[in-house]
Amino acid sequence: MFQKFNFTKFPPEDKPILVWDGECGFCKYWVTRWKEITGDKITFETYQEVAYNFPDIPVKEFKKASRLITLEGTVHSGPDSAYMSYYIANNASPWHRWYRDFKWFQKLSDHSYNYIAKNRSVFFKITKAMLGSNPLSFTHYWILYGCGTVLLLFLLLKIL
Repeated sequence: MFQKFNFTKFPPEDKPILVWDGECGFCKYWVTRWKEITGDKITFETYQEVAYNFPDIPVKEFKKASRLITLEGTVHSGPDSAYMSYYIANNASPWHRWYRDFKWFQKLSDHSYNYIAKNRSVFFKITKAMLGSNPLSFTHYWILYGCGTVLLLFLLLKIL
């Protein structure tokens, strides 16, 4: 499981920064999407490029989970880095508040994030199969898969 950090003594100067693993295809896919959603409100950098700017966060922890670091030095780790990104982009987004206020949601998010992080290549394949290869223009293949499954079940039941 990734370690959480509440604070860094080395906050960014101009806007929040989301630090992610630049060698991860799954991460790159979703960061491309988040950049589009957040516009210029957040800087996105790989830990390979900027980990040295945050000496109080071990590099091995940047490898395990993304980190969103605010101007105040608050560190949001793992799923909350994504939730807080959406909150910064759109104050109406409830995800960060749920993560903060509901322990069950926090545990579910953390364990799901950890599982996905440990199986990134598999989930990257699933993501592309369900949503397409372009993170800026989703193709909802999952709808086709679902409709095909329902149709197949209908035909099987009709034959039997």
